[in-house]
Amino acid sequence: MRRDEEALTPTASTLSHARTGEGALTSHAAAGEIRPSRREGSLDRRLAVAPMMDYTDRHCRYLLRLLSPHALLYTEMVTAQALAHGDVERLLGFDPLEHPVALQLGGSDPQLLARAARMGEERGYDEINLNVGCPSDRVQSGRFGACLMAEPEVVADCMRAMNETVNVPVTVKCRIGIDQLDDYAFFERFVSVVRQAGVNVFIVHARKAYLQGLSPKENREVPPLHYDIPVRLKREHPDLTVVLNGGLKSAAQVREWLPRLDGVMLGRQAYQEPYLLAELDAGLLAPGSRLPRREAVIEAYAQYVERMLMQDHRLQVMLRHVHGLYAGLPNARSWRRYLSEQGYRPGAGAEVLRTSLQVFERAA
Repeated sequence: MRRDEEALTPTASTLSHARTGEGALTSHAAAGEIRPSRREGSLDRRLAVAPMMDYTDRHCRYLLRLLSPHALLYTEMVTAQALAHGDVERLLGFDPLEHPVALQLGGSDPQLLARAARMGEERGYDEINLNVGCPSDRVQSGRFGACLMAEPEVVADCMRAMNETVNVPVTVKCRIGIDQLDDYAFFERFVSVVRQAGVNVFIVHARKAYLQGLSPKENREVPPLHYDIPVRLKREHPDLTVVLNGGLKSAAQVREWLPRLDGVMLGRQAYQEPYLLAELDAGLLAPGSRLPRREAVIEAYAQYVERMLMQDHRLQVMLRHVHGLYAGLPNARSWRRYLSEQGYRPGAGAEVLRTSLQVFERAA
């Protein structure tokens, strides 16, 4: 074990974490302890992981929390319509260890969104966020996501309805523009209209979105990044909380932009290289703390997997989230291959994770 790494001892009832002087990870809250209202203190937004469809499900968030005690985690987008008619436990269920965790909603009907926000608050989410940045055709057909940037009054109505319904923070995640509506004046007007609904937290993906002609993946890569726009928004409106999202892939970038804004939000880089999140947490949010050992993370996650398998969650879905844990290290590809192959064996369980460590060590 490296001297700057530590073992993990999470429990199913863990609600929040702190690192002791010795570097051990301990639980602040025992089962049954009531957490204070989120309105009593603002959430730490310096480091967050973006909502990502097909990625940031409850299993992914649990793994990321083992690596980062402090980062604010976001769910995949859940539509208000789905919550009105779907399986609420499947859509909203999460482990208490995930706190602080925010629920991202999609929709444009103020009443449906207010109802969905209330359901999220009742489930214990620490924040409700509205998606005003996704450019996919499917999302546009439902009249939500990035296309709503052209209708700031509709967004304001939605935010007002949610704000009047819940006591947790209600926030917006948006782009800097859409199609040809991409100058600073357009973006600032959108923010000025929406903030009148009581919104003071804007998570800004610093690219515009093309509503036609680009896939969602291309919309994350092709439009150029303009970090100067959210920076200008923060400079001209210092009372707003502005979080930067888009294209952040390294600790150096985070350190460059974090001082100018209230927070940074990592997307797929945090999924593909989750140990980066641990390094940022220990380096920026809890200076002096020790990094968790990857082997300890695997063991803690294996315990979680055992528990989830008893609740009929699928092993393959849980295993795929851990594939990036050894990214960049020798033999990582062989380790990922072992997980993929063994995870599909009939009767396979959490022992696949534990055995994978032996495979990794032998290969090393």
